[in-house]
Amino acid sequence: MTFDPFDDFETRGYLRNVAGQKDPDIIKRLEHNSFLTGVDEAFENLARIERLTYRDVLATHKTLFEAVYPWAGQDRAQAAPDKAVSRGSVFFAHPNDIKAAVDHALNMGQVRALMAEKAGEVMGYLAYGHPFLDGNGRTIMVVHTELAQRAGFSIDWAVTDKAAYLAALTKELEQPEKGILNAFLKPFIGSAIGREKLSGHVMRVLGIDGSTRETTSAHEVLGSYSDPALRERYRHQKQQRDEARSTTPELPSGRPPRGRGSR
Repeated sequence: MTFDPFDDFETRGYLRNVAGQKDPDIIKRLEHNSFLTGVDEAFENLARIERLTYRDVLATHKTLFEAVYPWAGQDRAQAAPDKAVSRGSVFFAHPNDIKAAVDHALNMGQVRALMAEKAGEVMGYLAYGHPFLDGNGRTIMVVHTELAQRAGFSIDWAVTDKAAYLAALTKELEQPEKGILNAFLKPFIGSAIGREKLSGHVMRVLGIDGSTRETTSAHEVLGSYSDPALRERYRHQKQQRDEARSTTPELPSGRPPRGRGSR
């Protein structure tokens, strides 16, 4: 099934890409070339910022994918505010909750001790926020790598098993703050690397070239949040996440996001 939140795939191509392309292989190459062109600049931009904010995550996405998508740098709240997006059984954050989820991840990730202890939990909140219609995996990987670098360590993503990681991430999304992804990543944590090596470090990650699609094969639009059935499904997932969540330390922005339920 084609991922088509704009409902205009036939007339404007996949996600309104600048070339109007529908061929997945061509789109994959366009995305990868854009990422290759922008990744060094993205890391350089992040390195100049004292404290990362949500705006910097949006800017990173724009730097990485503006050559492909005219909406690059816009989150789902801007690009597709009424569309429910899922991956399998997992609903990503409601568009109105994306910023809260990512802000929580950034607040945790910029406390050195918390990032070192809970790198998986930080990744989980970034993934749950799922800010963009496409390019989330690569954008989040760059931001998370920067957070790890600031905390004095690196994660050797290239030696992780892709399927095992996605399985752990799914469990993390379903059961936040239970340490699932923290435990998965622990064996792959090592010393920080030189900043000049960060781009190459990320490029070694399996699937970063788009060979594992993060959109058309795994994600789908289930409909509008105005649909009562979808509102109930979102409410149910919110309840499950709230029940799974354990007590966490207070952070500068307060408690972690709990979702908004039905609207």
